[in-house]
Amino acid sequence: MTPSAFAEDPPELAAAKAALRRSAFQARDALDPAGAGEALAAVVLAQCPPPPGATIGGFWPMGAEIDLLPVLRRLQAAGHPLALPVTPPRGKPLEFRAWRFGEALLPGRFGTSVPAGGAVVRPDWLLVPLLAFDRTGARLGYGGGYYDRTLAALPGARAIGVAFAAQERPAIPTGAHDFPLFGIATEAGFIPTEPLSCDPLSSERS
Repeated sequence: MTPSAFAEDPPELAAAKAALRRSAFQARDALDPAGAGEALAAVVLAQCPPPPGATIGGFWPMGAEIDLLPVLRRLQAAGHPLALPVTPPRGKPLEFRAWRFGEALLPGRFGTSVPAGGAVVRPDWLLVPLLAFDRTGARLGYGGGYYDRTLAALPGARAIGVAFAAQERPAIPTGAHDFPLFGIATEAGFIPTEPLSCDPLSSERS
């Protein structure tokens, strides 16, 4: 599927997602984030680290999202190039720009923080924000479809959702264009959703 092939959800599915989105926002806002970012970093590095040298597509956390900065700091210290997304007009995939801690950020769309400069890069391994998830790898995002379009445009890359463990739901309503995650990392552990190695590039090497 190409990013341009996406269509709007049918009304019944859109309504189900919207209802879940409202409840997921409320539930996440009520969570205690203390220590979760450091615990998440330990989980990612111990249970499903990226392969050496992989370019990491992360994001600068906002609002009540789990704190991804400890993960990104440890990955940078391990030698991984980092990149942060720039949000384009709706209907287009995200653009990732190279970035390191200490480099300037600017306000982006929808309250995001984006690199002030940096070359456009292609991530090998993405850490993806979400509002809710289930154990099949289905993800409820914010409703813009940006990550679904982005992942469709990055064949071979691996996407791992990052969230609080309490953001898990029994089932997430999905449509044909909703891109599944390779796994979900939380402060409580890693949940794989595919019977594959945690190394996202292993299948291409074999």
